[in-house]
Amino acid sequence: MLRNVVSLITGASQGLGKAIAEALIREGAHVAVCARDAHRINEVGQELQQCAVAGQKVLAVAADVSSPDDMARLFVAIDNDLGSIDVLVNNAGVQGPKGPSEEVALGQWLRAIEINLVGTFVPARYAIMRMKAKGRGKIINLSGGGATKPMPRISAYAASKAAVVRLTETLAEELRDYGIQVNAVAPGALNTRMLAEVLAAGPDLVGKKAYQEAMEQEHAGGASLKRAADLCAYLASAQSDGITGKLISAVWDPWDSFYGLIPELEKSDVYTLRRIVPADRGFDWR
Repeated sequence: MLRNVVSLITGASQGLGKAIAEALIREGAHVAVCARDAHRINEVGQELQQCAVAGQKVLAVAADVSSPDDMARLFVAIDNDLGSIDVLVNNAGVQGPKGPSEEVALGQWLRAIEINLVGTFVPARYAIMRMKAKGRGKIINLSGGGATKPMPRISAYAASKAAVVRLTETLAEELRDYGIQVNAVAPGALNTRMLAEVLAAGPDLVGKKAYQEAMEQEHAGGASLKRAADLCAYLASAQSDGITGKLISAVWDPWDSFYGLIPELEKSDVYTLRRIVPADRGFDWR
């Protein structure tokens, strides 16, 4: 499905990012992965290379997605080792500080916005330059629960993930005439590092409700990493051509049955962030 496609997955040293890289490898793509931890990302690169077949290339680079210099270096390395990029998966992200918004460390709050939002925008800029030259491309941005509901005491994460979805919709419109599709993925409640952070923070910082939900999620096992990774592989493939500017839930949306529905999706505001007005809820307020 992705034979000879050149892809980059950011934040791929563990969890969902690693699972996405494995999914794209299985589908035949050449894969570049990056993360800030050089040791861990090099280990992942070696694991992915063992899964690759003859002729399939893997590149692992330590890089900070929010650093223009790091991203410039990374994309030149991809150009030289794999070829010009076809697919970008912006997975790198952090949960940021936890606690009442007026009490959290401002520097940590700003750094979370930088990693989650700026760290989506900067790689996208470098990818877009190359995709425009090729006349095609796929950009997949990882969002999450923070985009569609308030997350008290985890405000940097919530604000940045909502911003990522609006950025996704905006880039989709900018790039519609260039053969480049941009979508966001809500992977579901995963039992990854971010869940462990909530549990470690405790109810005094994240609030009793969020802490209880995290406890229940840990006990239940969380959503499937494979399901979220498979959605990213689908959006990276030609099977999803025509879908752009959407926020798609790996868990709740019937994305594996979209075939035949894509023309209707293109014309609708389904799977987008929109303001609810009184008429939407049956009120006649004038």
